[in-house]
Amino acid sequence: MEERHEKPTLDILVVEDSRTQAEFIRHILETEGYNVTLAGGGIEAIRRIEAVRPDIVLTDILMPGMDGYDLCRRIKQDFPSIPVIMVTNLYDPADVMKGLAAGADSFIVKPVDPGLVRSQIDAVLRTREIPDPDATLAELEVPFSGSTYTIAAGRLKILNTLLSTYTVAVAKNAELQEAQEQLHSLNDQLREAVEDLSRSNESLAEENQERRRVERALADANRKLQLMASITRHDLLNQLAALGGYLDLARALREREPENAWRHIESASEMVNRISNTLRFTAEYQKVGAAPPLWQEIRTLVERTGKYIPADTAILKNAVPAGMEIYADPLVEKVFANLIENSVRYGGNVTTITFSIKREGDTYVILCEDDGVGIPPDKKEKIFSYAHGMNTGLGLFLAREILAITGITIQETGEPGRGARFELLCPAEVIRGGQHTG
Repeated sequence: MEERHEKPTLDILVVEDSRTQAEFIRHILETEGYNVTLAGGGIEAIRRIEAVRPDIVLTDILMPGMDGYDLCRRIKQDFPSIPVIMVTNLYDPADVMKGLAAGADSFIVKPVDPGLVRSQIDAVLRTREIPDPDATLAELEVPFSGSTYTIAAGRLKILNTLLSTYTVAVAKNAELQEAQEQLHSLNDQLREAVEDLSRSNESLAEENQERRRVERALADANRKLQLMASITRHDLLNQLAALGGYLDLARALREREPENAWRHIESASEMVNRISNTLRFTAEYQKVGAAPPLWQEIRTLVERTGKYIPADTAILKNAVPAGMEIYADPLVEKVFANLIENSVRYGGNVTTITFSIKREGDTYVILCEDDGVGIPPDKKEKIFSYAHGMNTGLGLFLAREILAITGITIQETGEPGRGARFELLCPAEVIRGGQHTG
């Protein structure tokens, strides 16, 4: 059978004012098979050493009353054969110099590592068995970091002490490198998580934008339906009632007053035309917003609507720069066409119709100007209403509805007697490309 050699049992005194730390170190040492005694401070440690001399002393440095350095000096003075291992946080290299000056044999760094405790104890015990040829040399004065330390230890002890701190430093550096690698890995994971979150936020923003667009479309569709339902129903009922009244009067007067009867027939015919216009309006109005907005070149829109100017009447001047586009309902061409028709029909002796564009702050303004009679102040807003349009044409009412799809507004700002001036106020996000004036 293989012969097993049991290592001799050692008595170790642990000096630590923290009960939690003391019990933790006791557990580590007892697991290794050592006999462990605890002392809560330097004074108690001296009493225990006088009563039963331990093989090794492990002492904390920061303790009330007698600290670890003073305890180490006392032990080396009264019990020079007992090795002292100092347990410290080792934040400052000066701790090593203080420990050497106090006569410490080695260092263990907090938090205590079981493997390092075992190796340091073994190293100290091996060193104790080797005679130190420099043990009787004179004390050495060592200046370091603004202080001078008196070290009485020989070269072997100094070397072993420095090696113990170097071993700790290497172990801590390895831990630091591992922690850095873990930190890099966590940083990569965090960056990926941030990128995922950013993509999710972008997707959520797009979804919210689409939801708002759908909500606006639904709200607009609902408004359109309510308008069509309320206005057209009301108008049609009134118009049908008037039509019936004219026909009843014509029927009643057809024999007694045939001329008056025919006048009522003519009025009924006019009412039929109004009913037809109302129905045509509903057909046109339901197209507004039916298709999604799109980008269209403004200059091309103006050029295409030039066909609505009768020959030998007015000249169309297109001063809109090439390449500028407007994001609007596909029916926006009807807006430009209606502005031209409005100038030709109601402008008097119009000779020139000019389209241009300028920028005012965050708003682009598309201008349609003519040199006709202009529009009276009391009608500048009325011309865009449904009620006014039933008498003069619903083009401007529809124009405002078409433009509103993408947040564009329209107003008339011309001076009576100097021509009409329609302004299409466009948010910056619905205009792109080209160069503009103003």
